[in-house]
Amino acid sequence: MHSLFSIWFYTLALVYSILVIPLLFLAMLVCRPFIDARRAMRMLRQSIKVWGRGIVSVLPYPYIRVRYTDFAKDNERAPFAYICNHRSASDAFLMSLLKGEGVQVVNIWPFRIPVIGWFARFAGYLSVREMPFDDFRTRVGNLFASGVSIVAFPEGTRSRSRQIGPFHGALFRACLEFGPTLAPICIMGNQDKPRRGSYKLRPGIVRIHRLPGIPYEEYRHMSAFALKNHVRAIIEKHILQNEGEQP
Repeated sequence: MHSLFSIWFYTLALVYSILVIPLLFLAMLVCRPFIDARRAMRMLRQSIKVWGRGIVSVLPYPYIRVRYTDFAKDNERAPFAYICNHRSASDAFLMSLLKGEGVQVVNIWPFRIPVIGWFARFAGYLSVREMPFDDFRTRVGNLFASGVSIVAFPEGTRSRSRQIGPFHGALFRACLEFGPTLAPICIMGNQDKPRRGSYKLRPGIVRIHRLPGIPYEEYRHMSAFALKNHVRAIIEKHILQNEGEQP
């Protein structure tokens, strides 16, 4: 059953992408002469989110259902630094459910995917392993200054359990300089969608909890090391409370 659904889903996702991506690209080409570069970039990033939402929310339903819960405070304003735990290759697609304009900090491999990698690079997605920290800091600062949020998975690799791996500190160093609100994101239930080392998808409910933001005033006095561990502890505590401590 799981294998049949997986084959069906990946086939459907391929057909969906072949149809939708050219349509979105064509819409951008039609609109580009009438809008400035900033609006064109916003439109491109929104198009990627529309495509991603179809992948995670429409195609696998009802075999896999995604539920997004926002615990943000009413007075929070973009841009945000979304700090996420990392369990599955599907995590990047799930981030299409976040509100507002955002750019992801990704590993090297997404840029190597035909067509999708080109769109991600053109949309300004950041491959932190391919650039010196000073270049990364400059890019992040420019995005925050433009009102664009950053979405990051500071573990760098998928965790194998509910215990979250150590966080890398590059984004936290940049946040201490530019002062965005930090928004912890807890992803639960997708560790087998697909499981690491497999392409097989299993049924279930994926939950994404956007926790209350941490304003700059609350973390400005911290070091990058203390800050990354503070945010990591918040995410891990929430996940353990919601899923239990069993492996």
